[in-house]
Amino acid sequence: MLELYSCKHHELNVSLGDNEMVEFKVVINDTKSGKSHQVQVSGHHANSLIGKKIGDEVDGIFISLPGYKLEITGGTDKNGFPMRKDFPGMRRRRLLLSDSLGFHAKEKGLRMKKSIHGNTVNQDVVQINMCVTKFSSKPIEKILNPDGDKEKKEEAKEEQ
Repeated sequence: MLELYSCKHHELNVSLGDNEMVEFKVVINDTKSGKSHQVQVSGHHANSLIGKKIGDEVDGIFISLPGYKLEITGGTDKNGFPMRKDFPGMRRRRLLLSDSLGFHAKEKGLRMKKSIHGNTVNQDVVQINMCVTKFSSKPIEKILNPDGDKEKKEEAKEEQ
């Protein structure tokens, strides 16, 4: 399943092969409690996120949160460049930006060329930011860390 683009001087992998695994850090913002949770996503769940755009709604089962609906709000690529909703595609480009996402001007009217990643998730993206849009009956803390209460109690006992 490996597709190649070849030319006289260059050979470029266009799509993922079966052996290559993608891994994302997903930061989930719980709007009810105001807390953020970080989850590692890899394997076929991570491959299902490739091709999604900022603003798309994703089922929580891909991030091990059954019953939840999540909206992609942003992310960063492997070099730390932010994704922008208004820049289509999967590539990185240098854009002339005024005071907005990716650049904050120190003076009024200042513009600067900055590198920005497109709004579509691909294998170069490392972190994906998501916001909960539909909640389940179980809280996120219980699903992601079922032993969390026990660990806190044990730490409190050790301190005494």
